[in-house]
Amino acid sequence: MESGVKGANEKVFQTIITAFLFILALLAILPFMLLISSSLTEEKSLLSEGYNFITTHFSAYAYKYLFLSNGAKIFRSYGITFFITVAGTAVSLIIGPLLAYPMSRADYPRRKIVTLLVVFTMLFNGGVVPSYLMWTQIFHLKNTIWALVFPNLLFNGFYIILYKNNFKANIHPALIEAAKIDGAGEFFIYRKIVLPLSTPILATIGLMVGLGYWNDWTNGLYYISDNRLYSLQLLLNSIINNISALATMSTSATLGQSDMPGTGIRMAMAVIGVIPIIILYPFFQKYFIKGIAIGGVKE
Repeated sequence: MESGVKGANEKVFQTIITAFLFILALLAILPFMLLISSSLTEEKSLLSEGYNFITTHFSAYAYKYLFLSNGAKIFRSYGITFFITVAGTAVSLIIGPLLAYPMSRADYPRRKIVTLLVVFTMLFNGGVVPSYLMWTQIFHLKNTIWALVFPNLLFNGFYIILYKNNFKANIHPALIEAAKIDGAGEFFIYRKIVLPLSTPILATIGLMVGLGYWNDWTNGLYYISDNRLYSLQLLLNSIINNISALATMSTSATLGQSDMPGTGIRMAMAVIGVIPIIILYPFFQKYFIKGIAIGGVKE
């Protein structure tokens, strides 16, 4: 009898949790639905009726305007964004674990000072102006594709600590000692044992770094003035500024505010920027959840 009551209570609890998670998922999905619906709605309808989840006055004008007037630039900026995302994420996944792995080893004598230096970078930085002078005057990255890769996003202290905690919790010292007894060197142990056992945290941080590169526009704003090197986010920001300037300067009676490509264009640009991430995220989701759980453990 008692087990039956417990089973009924568990079912009720599971039902409540499922309903709660369903509501959270719905709250996450609804903004995307509203975004897509607004991007496919006439500009006049958006101004007069506001946003609706169901398009009442369908129009693909926003996408036509973007791809007819800026199609070549958008495709080029897509290519640049894909390149910097892949290159930056790959380099980050090489450098970050190489720094974090020695910090996780109890037999590394300088691990505390190195950890302190990494944590220090999480709390303090030199500021925008010194960073700009360093990257432009010393490394001469201005108006090069590498200006979108190296500054700020290559790796940061938070990711290093996640790597360190994952290595410490998931790589048992006895495993390393056994490999050393068999004659394995440090790099062989790192490449053949540590990295294969760290796939979840690598995929997790790779996803976060990739999202950072994909959504970044500040590096382009600081270091890129050649529009041939615009990333997707920087190009979309430039288009928005141009549209705003056009709307401000327009005084023609035949081109009123309701005829200007404004709100719908912004929504369409947001859709263009987010669709690739939505497509790729499900493939990394299981690693993302597992990696965060492992990397967040601290003994």
